[in-house]
Amino acid sequence: MLKVRLNRDAIQLAMVRRNMSQNMLAIRVGISSGYISQLMCGTRYASPRVRQKILDALTPLTFDDVFIIEEDKNAVPAGR
Repeated sequence: MLKVRLNRDAIQLAMVRRNMSQNMLAIRVGISSGYISQLMCGTRYASPRVRQKILDALTPLTFDDVFIIEEDKNAVPAGR
């Protein structure tokens, strides 16, 4: 199974360039500041809907700029 996590460094750089705080990003995305903090720390993974909203808030960045796709090593293989 694949997981999509935030590229923390890229997002922090984008926020600095936009003079935006993490709380401001959360408001623009429509999520709580606690949830954005969990996404930034990598303890939670964003849904496709939230990922799109993050991309919209950080335009013109692309998916590959903002997110990292990784394999979930704890996932049980399909069919088992």
